[in-house]
Amino acid sequence: MLKKLRDALKKTRTGVVKKLSAVVSRHPRADEAMLEELEEVLIGADIGVETSEKIIRGLRESIRREAVSDSGGIKELLKQQVLAVWDGSMPVTMEFTKPEGRPYVIMVVGVNGTGKTTMIGKLAKRFGEQGRRVVLAAADTFRAAAIEQLAIWAERTGAELVKHQPGADPASVVFDAFCAAQARGADLLIIDTAGRFHTKVNLMEQLKKIKRVLQKRAEGTPDETILVLDATTGQNAIAQADYFNQAIGVSGIALAKLDG
Repeated sequence: MLKKLRDALKKTRTGVVKKLSAVVSRHPRADEAMLEELEEVLIGADIGVETSEKIIRGLRESIRREAVSDSGGIKELLKQQVLAVWDGSMPVTMEFTKPEGRPYVIMVVGVNGTGKTTMIGKLAKRFGEQGRRVVLAAADTFRAAAIEQLAIWAERTGAELVKHQPGADPASVVFDAFCAAQARGADLLIIDTAGRFHTKVNLMEQLKKIKRVLQKRAEGTPDETILVLDATTGQNAIAQADYFNQAIGVSGIALAKLDG
């Protein structure tokens, strides 16, 4: 799963592309000096040494095989190598099968400021457009603004919202939301959780409590635990993913802020 974070390249997409293009244009021919400089740009963009080396290795072989020497051709081959690395990822799917007698449950987690609420809004919109009945659980009770933001998304997307007062127990919100979604015959329950730094043990324990509450209602829930990462954090995103995965288990990753 963590290898899928090759998408961290997009964290500085515009700037990196400009730098790579400038390197190619600056060299009159495709030589080792150009390839080394391209690799330095990739590593400097926090892509990771292994991935950067893989891209340059593939580019070197492609240049030799295709006998390309002009800058336009080299840029196209470089683009192909980057896409080849990305193609190793799992395809994005927006489908799910509703379990018998209960909603499909997605819990969305991540540190502060990654864009969890916006991601939930996009999910609610997508599934709502597919004719699914969606319920949102406002389990980020630490910030009144978080509840208000989720309420706005619920109104925009036609989803139903279950919320408590600010400061309420997040697990209680989730319990009520699950029961409401189940009673209403909803297809999907999406749970918003408080933004938390992955090093805050007490806050991570609250996520575990939410999972325990869900599993008492229905074994195997949540069906998906999606970690939202800020693409601009680069390699730190890998540390976050590793910690969340070890603590609560992560089934999917959503990268936000890909435009830098």
